[in-house]
Amino acid sequence: MDWRETFEKELAAAGYARERGNEGMARVCARRAAGAAAGEALRRRSLPTPAPAYDRLAILASSPAFPPEVHELAGRFLVRLTPDHQLPIDADLLADARRLAELLLN
Repeated sequence: MDWRETFEKELAAAGYARERGNEGMARVCARRAAGAAAGEALRRRSLPTPAPAYDRLAILASSPAFPPEVHELAGRFLVRLTPDHQLPIDADLLADARRLAELLLN
């Protein structure tokens, strides 16, 4: 499966989870979608492409090879949840995954 298939599959799963009220799973799927796009962007630039989505996003968030908007978007996927499993920032990670892929791969 190529990165785009993985990306779309994970975003569809994220949307389904959100519809069913499972925002935690929606965030997990959105992170995996963003990780697929991140992996492809890293591969295209001949940069290391670690397997975990979190690690790929961490590279995007800190690498000078990417613009500030990419750093910001990737960083949103790295934010730790509060003790009651809430995202402590106002972010729509599904929309952020789409924007990240748009910036990186279009």
